[in-house]
Amino acid sequence: MPYTVTPTVIPEVLILDPKVFGEDRGFFFESFNLRDFSSATGLDVRFVQDNHSMSTHGVLRGLHYQIEHAQGKLVRVTEGEVFDVAVDLRKSSTTFGQWTGTVLSADNRHQLWIPPGFAHGFVVLSERAQFLYKTTDYWFPEHERSLLWNDPAVGIDWPIDFVPQLAAKDAAGKPLAEAECFV
Repeated sequence: MPYTVTPTVIPEVLILDPKVFGEDRGFFFESFNLRDFSSATGLDVRFVQDNHSMSTHGVLRGLHYQIEHAQGKLVRVTEGEVFDVAVDLRKSSTTFGQWTGTVLSADNRHQLWIPPGFAHGFVVLSERAQFLYKTTDYWFPEHERSLLWNDPAVGIDWPIDFVPQLAAKDAAGKPLAEAECFV
């Protein structure tokens, strides 16, 4: 199997660990193969967009979601290290309002599958990080929302001892009690 798949505390959010072929000259791995992804996860998804961001230490991006055209995301880091978080915003879910997080890095090569219906964000722990992600729907800025990154009702345990750098839209994120959520 080209991936080892581990469910998180929210079972629909999955950590994928690709099989890496290492040798003296370096390494090789398939970062994505639809047939193998579907076989390993049991998911039938279609990715329509790839995104790539670079951020410096202390930048926190998120917690983003689209209230219409909800996006599933397959995320990974190719340089540096981040703490990556998904928050369940599906009111009908038994894990509504709960979060899960994991470290993604160039060294561990882990990927995280975040299904539609979740807010997503990360904070950069290294000097800088290159962050890549595939989405199952296009970006529609008019439908984008931000959940407040430090809402006590969600209680994310960010592994930081600094005040993160936020975009204006993220600093103005809504707490869970006021956020538009999914059915």
